[in-house]
Amino acid sequence: QEQLVESGGGSVQAGGSLRLSCAGVQSTYSGYCMAWFRQVPGKGREGVAFILYDRITTYADSVKGRFTISRDNAKYTLYLQMNSLKPEDTATYSCASKFGSGTCDNSSIYNYRGQGTQVTVSS
Repeated sequence: QEQLVESGGGSVQAGGSLRLSCAGVQSTYSGYCMAWFRQVPGKGREGVAFILYDRITTYADSVKGRFTISRDNAKYTLYLQMNSLKPEDTATYSCASKFGSGTCDNSSIYNYRGQGTQVTVSS
């Protein structure tokens, strides 16, 4: 089944780090736009980080300076390095891919989304 699969979530204390991975296949991994989102039960999905091609990255204000999005196109894999984690970062993190053109941000329409991986940060 064509899909994106996240891994690397877990439980960590505040101030700790985690590295999330999102593995795709050629048909689901976009060399154009890839993104990380997060969602807490009862709240809307929030765009966390976006990467356009290999070099243009944008971040939500809440994670700037702490999270880094990167990609390895040869492996069809997207990453999210999360440092200095805070309890408010607790959420289910998922990745998404967008093919073609246009914006690469929270308002974009994505072609594929993963099921997500849970990140829990304790104080």
